[in-house]
Amino acid sequence: MTVVGTFGLSVRDQALEADVQAGLAAVEEGLLEATKSEVPFITEAAQHLVRAGGKRFRPLLAMLAAQFGDPYAPGVVPAAVVVELTHLATLYHDDVMDEADVRRGVDSANTRWGNSVAVLTGDFLFSRASHMLADLGPEAVRIQAEAFERLVTGQILETAGPRDGRDPVDHYLDVLGGKTGSLIAVAVRFGAMMAGADERIVDVLAQYGERLGVAFQLADDVLDIASDSHESGKTPGTDLREGIPTLPVLRLRERAEQLGLPEDRALCELLDSDLTDDARHAEALERLRVHPSLEQARRDTVRYAEEARATLAPLPECDAKASLLELCDAVVHRAG
Repeated sequence: MTVVGTFGLSVRDQALEADVQAGLAAVEEGLLEATKSEVPFITEAAQHLVRAGGKRFRPLLAMLAAQFGDPYAPGVVPAAVVVELTHLATLYHDDVMDEADVRRGVDSANTRWGNSVAVLTGDFLFSRASHMLADLGPEAVRIQAEAFERLVTGQILETAGPRDGRDPVDHYLDVLGGKTGSLIAVAVRFGAMMAGADERIVDVLAQYGERLGVAFQLADDVLDIASDSHESGKTPGTDLREGIPTLPVLRLRERAEQLGLPEDRALCELLDSDLTDDARHAEALERLRVHPSLEQARRDTVRYAEEARATLAPLPECDAKASLLELCDAVVHRAG
């Protein structure tokens, strides 16, 4: 048994391990090649987050999904590069929106070069992803376009907030399906599709990716509250400081409304105050870390991961399926 990637994924089959490792290495080369420009400054900015590393979760999923067809098919690696480039582009934009200082353990692009450069670098990565996507055929272009529409819609809905009468938790989970689940679903769909897998298998894997993507983001929500910057690679409580209600906060507000406990209401009032103040921000983080709402968010993470696991039931038993199942456990483990 050997381990692949930062998720500690155990791969029991040497041939599968070799395929996944080779695929991820090729993706890394593809990312560096795709982020080169004739303008040295653009190359530096575009490769900033590539060289900072990352989990490469989406390419890993694409490599595993490709095992249900021909993992050596020529479109598998470029498709994985397209998805990761798209993801990286969204990170540049997210950091501007969140006014984040740190990403993947290094200064965020907006901190280093300013908002304009960060936004334009994200746009540059989108353009490179689109250029590669065109070579993968019209169906791939359509799938990516639909996913990108969902991703942007999810981001807009998060910014706009739930409409009157809509349950905030349900709204938020829908947001995550668009913001995160859609692109992770594309990663597994592309991996299987480019490998020539049966259409039914491709559909099952896409459903798995969507649910796993939501669990992945919920785990990030928990980490944003529970971890320090060394563990998460970014500044803790970034969403908290910006007033973006992630699931632990939504569960707190839900509990405060249902039970009316004074300590819950007091914490809600603290969260509604100016959390750009470092002392208030630190107090809010400290109190949330020991609040039952954080544990509820962990349980929600487990639920989505278990739904992803159940989705894989129709797939044939193989080492790739076992690895996809293990990723469900890995995502839950991230949330503690």
